[in-house]
Amino acid sequence: MATASHGEVQDEIKPVAESSDSEEGSEEGSDDSDEYDIEPQLRYDRISNDLQSILSKDCASCLAVDSKFLALGTHWGSIYILDFLGNKIPGKTYQTHTCTVNQISLDKNGDFVASCSDDGKVKIQGLYSDVDDQSVTFDRPVKSVALDPEYYKASNRKFVTGDDRLILNERSLFSRHKMTVLHQGEGTVRTIKWHGDFIAWSNNVAVQMYDMSTRCRITSISKDHNFRPDLHPCNLHWKDDRTLLVGWANAVKECTVKDRKEQDVRDLPRRYAEIVTMFSTTDSMVCGIASMDDKMVLLTYVKPEIQPGQDESKVPANRPNLRVVKPFMNYFEDISNDALSIRNYTTYRCNDYHLVQQNEREDNQLYIVSPRDIVVARPRDMDDHVAWLIEHEEFEEALKETVDHEKELKKHTFQEVGLKFIEYLLECKRYEDAAKLCVKVCKKNKALWEAQAYEFMKKGELKPLAPFIPREDPILTPAIYEMILNQFLQTDQLTFLQLVKEWPHAIYNVQTIIKAVLDKMDNDRSNKPLLQALAELHSYKKEFDKALAIYVRLKHKDVFLLINKYSLFENVSDKIVQLMEFDEENAVKMLMDNIDKIPIDKVVRQLEKSPKYLYVYLHKLSLVDNQYILPYAGNMVKLYAEFDPPKLLPFLKSSVPYPLDMALEEVGTRQFRREQVFLLGRMGNVKQALQLITDELGDVDHAIEFCKENNDQELWDDLIQHSLDKPNFIRGLLNNIGTHVDPTQLIDKIRTGMEIPGLRDSLVKILQDYNLQISLREGCKKILVADSFGLMGRLIKTQKKAISLETSHVCQMCQERILVTEIRHASDIVVFFCSHAVHEMCLPNGMETCPICTTQRRGPGSGAMFGK
Repeated sequence: MATASHGEVQDEIKPVAESSDSEEGSEEGSDDSDEYDIEPQLRYDRISNDLQSILSKDCASCLAVDSKFLALGTHWGSIYILDFLGNKIPGKTYQTHTCTVNQISLDKNGDFVASCSDDGKVKIQGLYSDVDDQSVTFDRPVKSVALDPEYYKASNRKFVTGDDRLILNERSLFSRHKMTVLHQGEGTVRTIKWHGDFIAWSNNVAVQMYDMSTRCRITSISKDHNFRPDLHPCNLHWKDDRTLLVGWANAVKECTVKDRKEQDVRDLPRRYAEIVTMFSTTDSMVCGIASMDDKMVLLTYVKPEIQPGQDESKVPANRPNLRVVKPFMNYFEDISNDALSIRNYTTYRCNDYHLVQQNEREDNQLYIVSPRDIVVARPRDMDDHVAWLIEHEEFEEALKETVDHEKELKKHTFQEVGLKFIEYLLECKRYEDAAKLCVKVCKKNKALWEAQAYEFMKKGELKPLAPFIPREDPILTPAIYEMILNQFLQTDQLTFLQLVKEWPHAIYNVQTIIKAVLDKMDNDRSNKPLLQALAELHSYKKEFDKALAIYVRLKHKDVFLLINKYSLFENVSDKIVQLMEFDEENAVKMLMDNIDKIPIDKVVRQLEKSPKYLYVYLHKLSLVDNQYILPYAGNMVKLYAEFDPPKLLPFLKSSVPYPLDMALEEVGTRQFRREQVFLLGRMGNVKQALQLITDELGDVDHAIEFCKENNDQELWDDLIQHSLDKPNFIRGLLNNIGTHVDPTQLIDKIRTGMEIPGLRDSLVKILQDYNLQISLREGCKKILVADSFGLMGRLIKTQKKAISLETSHVCQMCQERILVTEIRHASDIVVFFCSHAVHEMCLPNGMETCPICTTQRRGPGSGAMFGK
């Protein structure tokens, strides 16, 4: 049988959260407003499609749920097999009864559908085959029916029915129908639930439980209230193979089937049921019961308040509530409590509602059945949780959940939630936060980035997006970047300039932006940020002449970046003065770094009318290499004299050749006496220079140094002569000339009676210097004598040493062997101190020096040592 996915519905309904305290906690007050901030446990969806058209003409009386389909019974006696979206399955609609279908039961495999009705008939319909269809007619209304869970494969085809008795129906030998009364005498059996080996049913008095494995009744659970069972029917649900949940009127119980110990069996049933939890709902009636993990789910109904004399049937009913509770003995805790907006709920009472759950389904879906509506409730999954967070504007938490539970989510994605968050931030005017979030959400998706950019544009807030807009991978449509630039152009020119500098110009149409800037400047031609931006834009288009003109007009340092970046040295070779005027340091640096591109002579020609800039340029050149300024040395003298006199003298003393006459004239005109003295001395006019020192400068130390440098006795005489009438000069000379000139020459010429300050100290110093000289001479003499004696002793000792001869030595004159073994060939030998040896008879008469060394003009050591 084909069925549709049961995860989709057409109509979702929103529960209304209600404050409903537990029995024990009802005394504690709670803030109703807080309930609306608590996330519900369940999600509710109304089943529509074909079901809606069915219930528009008929009313639902019961429902059974299988893992593959829904089986719906109506008040007109029809049974519809539907998929989970409410669509009728073709060929699976049965008109089995003539009045209300009281209960529907399915086998575990979903192959057979059993139904009962007040018409006294029980119908068992095979969904895939009619071979085993059964129709049993009773002589009384049948209120309940339950198929053996193993009906689809059991040969005896068992099922139980309930009227005023509980009857087991089965197929006996030879396929005869056999009925066995399992229980009677306690009123109408209105509900039967068969699960595994156990059958549970309710009558007017209690809930009974029957064990099919032992064929005996094992327990009876009293109802503990006085409500009419027809108006407040009992609700049973098998939580598992041995746990039964009972909800009857305002009483709820949980019973567990246990095995008796062997010693306790005796005549008692082998199994028994124990109540493990029980409590009362007090102010509400239980219309249905189900389980959810370790919790219970209760469908409850609160009776409306009826005023005295008021007709109860005309009082509007309250909404039914679906409550998830944690059960305990004698009390419970509410986990959630949702009031449901069921269609026509104002006309329904407690016995009009049913809660159905199919144990074999793993998704814990619950079906709330009313005459005109069926709502499915399911535990909220991660998609529902994220949807709830979005609905309550908890976007940051929702984004976190999409990351942490990406594999669990089927409907929501990080991108989808992120886009909703961005939309929310824009509505809240949190534009910067929205722009930051775009980076995480849009990532490298070009279409998303462009869509968000247009959203920011609609808000007129493109500026916060600018720092985060991608400029590569992906590159957006040029119009996006142009919109952003235009907004900054209109509102923030400084940031506009920054973006023009930072953004790659290839991502937008440069000409479009230039036109926009020119339009903006119509009313403000002197706007510096816009002029600078315009210069940048012109440079992007390689319109360097326009860019340079703007930079020079602005006197902006970026002109040098532009020149260096694009090698525009030819373009600025005639604008050097302007460049020097607004940034002397950078201009000189550029010229120095590009001498090969802007020749020195070309720069000098342009700067001749601006001596100050010429000086700065030439001086920087001299610091790099003096060879650069050789052709301009004469100019340098004048420039130093005018702009930096302290550096003139070091320049004059340098090795750079310059015209001496011109330099002397320049320093003479400016009365630079020290420079004039240096030049006169360099030109040989030492006496004139000395006269300048004594007469103009009056600097005795300078005069003495000048005389020392020239080491000319006449200069010393002139200096002494010029100093005779100057006591300070006399004292300076007495203190400093002792090592160069005899002090007596000066002392003898001092006029008798002249007062000379510090004369005594000067004379004492002369005497001390004289004594020091005598001491030094005597010390040197002693050292010299001692060294002479030492060296003489070493010489004598050396000359007294023997000199060895070997048979291999030859005479240096005749080249014969010196030493021979035969006496007849023997001859005296002469050995010189230089170690040369000769036969005595080979030496010329009277020769006492080594002929070899004498020939080579050697010094000492060539004399003869001895003869033999």
